[in-house]
Amino acid sequence: MPAMHLFEYAVLRVVPRVEREEFLNVGVVVYCRSLGFLQTRIELPIARLLAVAPDIDVEEINARLQAFERICQGRATGGTIGQLAIAERFRWLTATRSTVVQTSPVHPGRCADAGETLARLFAQLVE
Repeated sequence: MPAMHLFEYAVLRVVPRVEREEFLNVGVVVYCRSLGFLQTRIELPIARLLAVAPDIDVEEINARLQAFERICQGRATGGTIGQLAIAERFRWLTATRSTVVQTSPVHPGRCADAGETLARLFAQLVE
């Protein structure tokens, strides 16, 4: 039986009108400390987004979502936050905020393969 590792994840959401609390799930971010794993998978459903919020700036939303990817990669392209330790990056990404791009509460689980878990969660929660 493969070794099981504790992981945490949050769903990335686009909230076009924060005051209405309506959102679209657009991605998942997964963190597994014991595997040194922090990755996100994102897909912005533009047609659905425009149906809910026809005047939204899609380019701005894409830019914000790409920032999540750069921070997960842990390189200089992720700015100051992207250069923090992996746990600090995950905590920063999942901090509560009232902007157009938000995350769900953080949920724990156990996995053998964090990459496979990311793909499974994305299929279940976003696609």
